[in-house]
Amino acid sequence: MKPVAFQYHRASDIDDALAQLADSDAKLMAGGCSLGPMLNLRLVRPTLLVDLRHIAELRQVACSRETLRIGSLRTHAEIEDGGLPDVTNGLLPHVAHRIAYRAVRNRGTMGGSVAHADPAADWISTLIALGASLVIKRPGGERTIAVDRFVLAGFATDLGENEILAAIDIPKLSRHGRWSYHKICRKTGEFAKAIAAIVVDPDRHYARIVCGAVEATPVVMTDTAAALQSAGTAAALEKVGPELRRLMPGHDAVFLQLHLTALRRALCELDRR
Repeated sequence: MKPVAFQYHRASDIDDALAQLADSDAKLMAGGCSLGPMLNLRLVRPTLLVDLRHIAELRQVACSRETLRIGSLRTHAEIEDGGLPDVTNGLLPHVAHRIAYRAVRNRGTMGGSVAHADPAADWISTLIALGASLVIKRPGGERTIAVDRFVLAGFATDLGENEILAAIDIPKLSRHGRWSYHKICRKTGEFAKAIAAIVVDPDRHYARIVCGAVEATPVVMTDTAAALQSAGTAAALEKVGPELRRLMPGHDAVFLQLHLTALRRALCELDRR
């Protein structure tokens, strides 16, 4: 199939793009890796397509004392190749390298992935594990929201019709910060069937464990993270199964086992970092 007819606008800056959103049927395009197929299948039928790819502000990268701000148009490949400062002790390049295939990584953007909010995508779970937040531009100003509050459900976010996701703020890990990331796929390049993302930073008294690739928002395993922080991996491994079953009731045994396996493997891999 082919898309319905639409107008195309190449936005010159954020204000120009925001002005185009006054058309209620306008659709924003970053890399187009998800939007392109949706257009061809006519799952979305915009009257106007607003191309963000030439907005310089959406590619800016800035470091502060505590965070790294990544412009939403930065691609997976740029992160994979080390084109951006790495404040996560290797986590961001590790995750980026395992997203889909190189052709997708060359064009797909971190901001586009987060705004699309596919439950099986990598960045949602990773950014929630890191405690990242988002900078959202809107007419007359901007706002900041944590990623775990931004994602409301599968393919549903807190992004308003007149707003643009402009940047992602990544907290810096200390030199003692550790992470683990494990996903289960049927084959390399496919969307994950289960994701486990763990970030532990003792210098910041921070520990978070996220179970992703679920049908809704990623699940934050607070009890397991507390056990990991206070008593180590063995205690976390004892806690993870009961907590997962409590937080995800109504799922079949295969679904639970896939996610439990990802979580257990990530916990074991953490000790090797």
